[in-house]
This record gives sequence, structure tokens and C-alpha cells, in this order.
Amino acid sequence: MKRFPAFDPPEYVDWKPDPALVRAFRATIEVDPERARIAGALSRDAKLELYRGLLRARLHDIQLARWVRTGVISKAWLGTGEEAATVGPVQALERGKDVVAPMIRNAAACCEMGMPIADMLRAYLATDDSPSKGRDLHVGSFSQGVLQPISHVGDMVPVIAGIALTFKMGNEPRVALTWVGDGSTKTATAHEGINFAAVQRVPAIFIIQNNQVALGTRLEQHHLPTDFRDWAPSYGVWGAVFDGNNVLDAYAATRIAADRCRTGNGPALLVAETFRMGGHATHDEREARETFPAELFKTWGKRDPIGSYEEYLKEDGIAAKVLEAVEAETAEHVERAAAEALASREKMPAGETALGGVYASRN
Repeated sequence: MKRFPAFDPPEYVDWKPDPALVRAFRATIEVDPERARIAGALSRDAKLELYRGLLRARLHDIQLARWVRTGVISKAWLGTGEEAATVGPVQALERGKDVVAPMIRNAAACCEMGMPIADMLRAYLATDDSPSKGRDLHVGSFSQGVLQPISHVGDMVPVIAGIALTFKMGNEPRVALTWVGDGSTKTATAHEGINFAAVQRVPAIFIIQNNQVALGTRLEQHHLPTDFRDWAPSYGVWGAVFDGNNVLDAYAATRIAADRCRTGNGPALLVAETFRMGGHATHDEREARETFPAELFKTWGKRDPIGSYEEYLKEDGIAAKVLEAVEAETAEHVERAAAEALASREKMPAGETALGGVYASRN
């Protein structure tokens, strides 16, 4: 895809495929027979839709970064480098049926579930026609299966467990999914929610998005051992680890988990191994670069989820010109959404509406 020197991480600007990593991308899928079967059954159009999802996610974040640089907004929370950990799992679910509760870094879940990108961008602008009527930049639309998150990462775990319980009580073959940051696994709500889901055997999927850092605290500073492979058995649930930079691995692992949930096998705990290619938000990029050695950014930079998937698709027989056409179409879509969102600034919320929808009322 096109690179943006002003907005992309420096490791992505002159990105070139590493032959060994290109082979490893394919090998990751082929090593597990069940995941290989699921990925192999994807149609050409389905594979391109995964590609569109990755592009939408990256271009949405680039648009936010552009707005920060030009003073439209003060800061933004980006998922750069982690797109596959969101796009793959959501596309493995059933839109219009299942429910997701994204963290702010999983904003791509919104458009993958059918929300307009313009609405996602309007949330940052706090316009009157934004999903929360200007009250919060955390985006959601429950009518489209997206539960609006809150800032307290991990708190959506018990909520999703509760939603999944209603699916079980109603004998509905539906799934509820949420992500948990590696840092928020240490919160009481995350633990209690996963434990409740395990005991009640509800159809919920919890994805530990291990991007190696909690705000500015490195994984080894808050978690022992240095991975989460033993967490699923410790709760007594089925679990799996997937490559969080490999959209096909993310898709296949989640598809397996969702199928298990729908057939009454209880919850699943997945671990996405990935890396945050920037700051906690755009305001602390320098601090993020000081948190880890430069070599770690270089290592993960070579595993750009979009570039890696492009190479896979080319090897799979999809012409470069087809990918370029998909990118051009997606870029135009995001640019049009950004223009629509900016036009909405003429419709800012009136001050007297500030308390509306905040407190429950009998009136």
C-alpha cells in the first residue's frame, strides 16, 4: 500500500518484504491443519475483503493522525501495526448477529460490523450527529452489534460475559467478543468477568491483545511469565494463540473459537501476539520510542500486517493491479468519509443537551 512519511511509523515508510518473513506468514497458517482448512476455504472475494478491512483500519488512523498534525483534533488513539488483531476476528463473526466490544485501539471493529467510517470520525469531532451526540469519542452502535467501550480497559469483559449469558439463556447461537490489553489482564473486572464466563460456560470470546506494553509499562514489568499461553487452562476454558500481525491466522483462530461457542462448548480465550508501533496516543510518541529499544521497532516493523498480507495475496495469484484498485477504492471511501465528518462541524451539540441521556429518568 501507499506509505505516508508524515504519518506512518518510520519503519513502514520504506517497507520492503523480508523473504523469510513472507515464508513464515504462510507457514503460520499451514502448520495447524484446522486453521489451514479454514483459510484455504476462503474465496478470493473473502480474502480481498480482509485486505479492505486492513486498509480501512490503517487509512482511518492516518486520517486521525493528519487531523492531529493540522490542529483539527488534539490527539488520537491509533491501532497502527495491530490491525490484523481486530479485522481478522471481526470478519470471522456473523455481522447482524454477533456482538463485539472493542477497545479504542480496535476502532476498526466498528466499520467491520457495518458502522460508517464518517460516524467513527465524527466521534473525534464531537459533532451533534456523532454516535454519542458529542459526548464521547469511544465509538459504538449497539444496533449494529458494537457495544460502545469506556476508557477503563478490561471493564467490558464482565459486560460481554453478561451479554453472552443472555445468548445462552435464550438458546441463541450467537457470540459476544471483546479484547483485553495485556495490562488490563491485571484488573479485577477482567479476571472476574472471564472467571464468570468460564463457570457459566457462556458463548464469549476474550482476546488478550498482547502488544507488549501497558500505557508505558513493558510486559516484563507487569507480567510473569512473559506470555499468556497458560491463561486459558488456568480458567478451565479452551484457548489458542495466534499471530496478531497475520490476518488469516487471526481469522481462522477466531472462527474456530466462534464455532465452539455456538455449539455450547463455553467461552474461548485467545491470545494475539502483536506490537504497538507508536505511543499510547499521538501525544506520547517520543516516550513510546524511549520505552523500547529501536531494534524492537525494526523487528516488528518488518512484520507490517498489511505489507505481509499483500505479499501473501500476490503469491496466491492476485495481481498487484487488483490490490491497487482495492486500495484506491478504499482510500477514496475514507477520504469521502473524512469530508462528511468535517462538514458535520456545523452541527455541534447545543449546551443545554449536555445532561440528556446521562442519567436515567422516569420522565
